[in-house]
Amino acid sequence: MGRTVISKSVGTNGNGMSQTHPEPEANHRPEPKAEHTASRMADKLCKGFIYHDQRERQKAIEAFAAVDRIQFAHLDEGAVRRAAEGYVDALWAKDDVEDRCRVDGKIDPDAVVEANWSPVRRAFRRRAKAAGIDEEYADLTTEAWIRHKTEGGDYWTPTMRAQMLELRVALQDEEYPHKPRSGQGGFGPEPVRYALGIEHHDARQWEQAKTAMVPYFQRILDERSE
Repeated sequence: MGRTVISKSVGTNGNGMSQTHPEPEANHRPEPKAEHTASRMADKLCKGFIYHDQRERQKAIEAFAAVDRIQFAHLDEGAVRRAAEGYVDALWAKDDVEDRCRVDGKIDPDAVVEANWSPVRRAFRRRAKAAGIDEEYADLTTEAWIRHKTEGGDYWTPTMRAQMLELRVALQDEEYPHKPRSGQGGFGPEPVRYALGIEHHDARQWEQAKTAMVPYFQRILDERSE
């Protein structure tokens, strides 16, 4: 999976010694077919959330399954279906929790924190089991959704860690993200894009959400083509 990186001299330091720095990898232009596939995956992901908003459960499952079928190419159709259903079950369970936390039509953040989120967590565990994702994914994503409904809640940190775990399965790479230098903190660029997509989702900026997610899926497709 690693790429060969060539070092080249770029000048001298104060002692007249040559300095070397890693040569940046050449810009990789995705193949047209792969680029189209990544765009289609991002579109399907957004449609899955739109169908959820429209209470179209079966259509939401089909949309998320279309994404999982490609990103988890190593899974059989039954596992793909169970993974997608787990995610949709979590969305619907979340709605049930939120409905019980409404006061005068608005969600009470304090009630959200105190609510029973175990149905959501169980649904995410079903997804994790079907796809082979570390079970921590379920706890992290549930926590992210709780924080997402509270003012000032840092939902992005558990979100990005959860997506890092999911990406490791999609990429079939337990070491993702690979960071060659000392900046080892963080979860990789793709989970950051996922968090950005959520922000666009919240603003109902669907085209921007799709644009944010295309490189996320392109990363998976690129790894598969190497």
